[in-house]
Order: sequence, then C-alpha cells, then structure tokens
Amino acid sequence: MAVAMAFANSLLLNGKAKVVENHPFSFGLDTTQLHILYKERRRRLSSYSTIIIPRASPAATIEDENYNESDTIPTPKVIIDQDSDPDATVVEITFGDRLGALIDTMNALKNLGLNVLKANVFLDSSGKHNKFAITKADTGRKVEDPELLEAIRLTIINNLLQYHPESSSQLAMGVAFGVEPPKQQVDVDIATHINIYDDNPDRSLLYVETADRPGLLVDLVKIITDINITVESGEFDTEGLLAKAKFHVSYKGKAIIKPLQQVLANSLRYFLRRPTTEEASF
Repeated sequence: MAVAMAFANSLLLNGKAKVVENHPFSFGLDTTQLHILYKERRRRLSSYSTIIIPRASPAATIEDENYNESDTIPTPKVIIDQDSDPDATVVEITFGDRLGALIDTMNALKNLGLNVLKANVFLDSSGKHNKFAITKADTGRKVEDPELLEAIRLTIINNLLQYHPESSSQLAMGVAFGVEPPKQQVDVDIATHINIYDDNPDRSLLYVETADRPGLLVDLVKIITDINITVESGEFDTEGLLAKAKFHVSYKGKAIIKPLQQVLANSLRYFLRRPTTEEASF
C-alpha cells in the first residue's frame, strides 16, 4: 500500500490524476482511489507530529554599530551533519563575520535536552564558522529523531533572528518570525531539485534542494519512510531561502533500484511543490 500511495502521488503531478493502464505499479487504481490515497497521505503527514516553532524576541535595532544599512548582508547557513562524526551530531552555523560566541544558542540547545560536547570556531573566505558536537543528554548518543533535529534547526534560526535581526531578510523563516521578510521570493516549482545516485551496493544517495519552510526536515523523512525506504544518515543545510538535504537511503538493506528511485523522486517532488494543498480542493 505504501508503494501504491507513492505511485499515486507520481500520477497526480500538475494537479491532474490519470490512470495508467497495465502499468506494473498502477495496482488497478482509478482516479477516485488515487484521490483517496492522496488525502490519506496528507492526513498522515499533518497528524504525524507538531513541531513547536520558537519565536524570536522582537529586536528594534541591530546592536552592533559597525553594521549599517549599506552593508551587504551575508547569507545565513545552518548545517546539521550526521555523517562526519559517528558519535555526535555536528551543527555548523555561518553568517559572514557577524557571529559571536553563540553562548545563548548553546544554552538554548541544552534546554532541548542536549549536551554540547565541544565547540570550535574557524575562519575562511566565507566568514566565521561555529561548529558544535551535540549528543542527547539522556543517552549520550547522537540525535536521530527527525523531530528533534528540526527543533535544533529552528532553535538555532530563532536565536539568529533574535540576536541578528538583519538576518530575517535573508532567511525563509523571516517571513513569519523575523522583523523583516525576505525581499526575494522563491518559486518552489523552480527551486525544487531531486537527484538519486548509487552510492554502493548497500545504499543510495538522495539529494533534495527546495524552498525552506518550518517542519521541512520532518516532512522529508516521513515521505521517504512511508515508501518503506530507510534513512540511514545524512546532512541538512539551511542556506538562506533554500534547504539542501543529503540522505543515505536503502531499501531492504540494498541500494534503491531505478523504478523505486522514480517513485521516491515523484512522491517528494509532488509534496514539496504543493506544501499547502487542501483536502477540500478535491
């Protein structure tokens, strides 16, 4: 049923349902059944979890007088890396040369039940990079739960908006939580790119780039696992108005075969391009 639901999503592209006669993955579904499968997926996604999105405290002015309106505001980046350290989740934050020690950010992460094991700062041509190694306080292990990973991401962005309100014009979250929404708008249809590559016989690499929004990480993992595909590890980057994800995925311990790759890509593309589709529209 999960594969049937995913294939139903691929048939509903461009807002039109169609029946593919004798297709090996059509399962004999007609248009009405395809709509029912779509509605069920939307219901399951909406009821899966509720991410509490933190709100940044309003800031009327930018505290650092060295910055003025004529400055070019750098692109904020938040990277959640599950690959580089086998024992910890690595978080990297970049905002040009404007970031300080981020003590408040580390304290906010501790309030989520996390331990910040080590932190370091390094400089390169893109600016100052702040990196933290994070584990769950109760287990001492890296963070695997997508809800908690999304909460980490939103907490970091919340603090960035609070202490650097000028960043709101560069972040997708600035629309709802910042003092100034982004001047540039992203067309989600144009911004969405999905690619799947063979990594080795045991797993594949899934790359997703799309317009950022709250809850995106949870939605991506949920859509993937609904097709019985396993998410082993990966990296999730928030880069200004865009989100870029890299997941190592497998199906029954093996790399994903081409037909299932297409089902996965179509399912992701359909839901990413229509994040606010209402059931009542059918």
